[in-house]
Amino acid sequence: CGGAGGIGQPLSMLMAMDERVGELSVYDLTASAVPAEGVAADLSHLERESRVRSYTIDVSAGEKPVDKLAECLTGCHLVLVPAGVPRKPGMDRADLLNINLGIARDVIEACAKFCPNAMLGLIVNPVNSVVPAMAELYKQKGLDPRRICGVTTLDVVRANKFVHEATGAAISSINIPVVGGHAGATILPLFSQDPAGSKIPAADIQALDKRVQDAGTEVVKAKAGKGSATLSMAYAGARFGRAVLAGLAGEKRIECSYVMSSVTDLPFFTSKVTFGPGGVEEVHALGPLSEHEAARLEEAKKLLREEIDAGIKALGGASKL
Repeated sequence: CGGAGGIGQPLSMLMAMDERVGELSVYDLTASAVPAEGVAADLSHLERESRVRSYTIDVSAGEKPVDKLAECLTGCHLVLVPAGVPRKPGMDRADLLNINLGIARDVIEACAKFCPNAMLGLIVNPVNSVVPAMAELYKQKGLDPRRICGVTTLDVVRANKFVHEATGAAISSINIPVVGGHAGATILPLFSQDPAGSKIPAADIQALDKRVQDAGTEVVKAKAGKGSATLSMAYAGARFGRAVLAGLAGEKRIECSYVMSSVTDLPFFTSKVTFGPGGVEEVHALGPLSEHEAARLEEAKKLLREEIDAGIKALGGASKL
């Protein structure tokens, strides 16, 4: 969903190349800059066995996903949602949340109706608020809120690359858990839990931590305000998607994800998650933290609590999760 956008196009290509994908549905609005039909036609020429189909709706005509996407979503095992608008000048956080929450809600309502057992990976900002709201929506419908996952894999991808650059360690050997949330200071890389990351001098940790938090801004500045982290986000989204599909196929995989959680005193939190045949099968504890990480955890939790509450409030209240 959002398959013809800046993230959606490369993400669709990467998922079409996954051997576990038998059919790929590319959905977007008729108003998208590139028609979903064109993206699907392009991808259908790849040397892969997956079938690629396209679906569109015209919101200007009052069409909604819940009325139009039965064929698109029925039978889906995984739905990736790179959707929403970016924050624009003069737009505050509440404005962004309300707009993108509405976009996400339309898609999630359709998923609840046509593929209630599918795993949903949300790439909709602000993730820290949208995921709790959509999980609450699922709960209100009597569905499993742990089917709703925030895709935070890009934070891990960035942390791994930055540690590789700092240490020279083989990037394939680096796996930095990034916990907390998916925005600013809620992003907490646990460098101490990786052999390469743990060798970084303490004096350099704070700057590296901050770079992971602000990496998105780094890309926006490099693109001179004409784009954001679309390609790396697509790469990370596909990594998440592959892990979920492998798990569903019986090959359990661990990835960090923002999900309903009891790891901390917050109802949602990013930590390592085991994906298996049942979807989210285990949400892992944080493990040992360095002094810096323990202090940062408290900072992240305070901010994250506010953003979770904002999402639930914007949805219109909540039962106790």
